[in-house]
Amino acid sequence: MEENTKTENKEQEVNQQEVNNQEVNKVEQKHESGKKEEKHKKIKDKRLDKLNDAYNKISELEDKLLREKAENINYRKRKEEEVSRMLKYSNEDLIKEVLQIVDNFERAINMDDDNLEDEVSKFLSGFKMIYCKLIATLEKFEVKAIDGNNKPFDPTYHQAVMTEAREGIEPGMVLDVLQKGYLYKDRVIRPAMVKVSE
Repeated sequence: MEENTKTENKEQEVNQQEVNNQEVNKVEQKHESGKKEEKHKKIKDKRLDKLNDAYNKISELEDKLLREKAENINYRKRKEEEVSRMLKYSNEDLIKEVLQIVDNFERAINMDDDNLEDEVSKFLSGFKMIYCKLIATLEKFEVKAIDGNNKPFDPTYHQAVMTEAREGIEPGMVLDVLQKGYLYKDRVIRPAMVKVSE
């Protein structure tokens, strides 16, 4: 009986040992499983970090692209405005040259007297026709004479070359226009030379 008891005890010990081994195996498996999960989590975290970095890089590149696109649009607008402005006033130098010719025609026409039969009057009638054509052409280019007589002096449109005190006229009024001034579209290309009251 003792032997049976010993055998049973041995069997119980073996069984207990097996149960302990199984529990140890379970703990080791859990531990291994925890290590694997931790390893998978680290790999997942690394992947998420790389993905976030990629998203950030994409976002930066999109922002950069949008800024460059906006700069390109602004550059094109500035260029178009500059070209438009240049084209708007492209004839300014030519018109200034023609205005000198118009001045000479006006001086010649002012020499005319009341005698229409003399040679000078016949020449001047031809001058008047040419002068009228020149003025009509200038008007097509939106060139207008600056009117100044009996108006207040405006330094934007007038250049005072003389002053004179006159009774009954308040100071700062244009008395005489000595040389016409001209506007080309909305720009003064030549201010009028005027005599101003003191």
